[in-house]
Amino acid sequence: MDAPRWLDEREERAWRGYRRMRRLLDLELARELAQDAGLSEPDYDVLSDLSETPDQRLRLSELADRMLWSRSRLSHHLTRMQQRGLVTREECASDGRGSVIALTPAGRRAIEAAAPGHVAAVRRHLIDLLTPDEIEALGALTHRVVDHLTAPARPGDDRPRRAAPTPAGPEL
Repeated sequence: MDAPRWLDEREERAWRGYRRMRRLLDLELARELAQDAGLSEPDYDVLSDLSETPDQRLRLSELADRMLWSRSRLSHHLTRMQQRGLVTREECASDGRGSVIALTPAGRRAIEAAAPGHVAAVRRHLIDLLTPDEIEALGALTHRVVDHLTAPARPGDDRPRRAAPTPAGPEL
């Protein structure tokens, strides 16, 4: 086995800064979303993904892939969302084993009420702190890393790969 290529001071500073920023940003956005809209981040993700589809429905398996969650974990979360009247679960007409998750009118109202505040928080805590060039750089680097992590495995690469989520629109 080759000796590890340790991070140099500049690389370590960037890596640690990214990790700290990600944790703090995720925490603040989640706190504001819960406080302002009464939604968790997963609630918002489900409602957002459903609202961006033409018929406001997705197969549970597709929604789980988009969220990078197991079907079981998502199913448990969806049960709680169903109890709050935000989504319904329907049998899949083309596959009796699958289910389709549909946005309810209450779920539509919830995402429409939450989105403006969430976008404002994303702007306040990230976007508006960056220059246009930094936004371009952030977009380029995030897409490069996502493309790498979702690319098909190459010979000799034994780590598991995930399919890239297929967003219907911007994920905010």
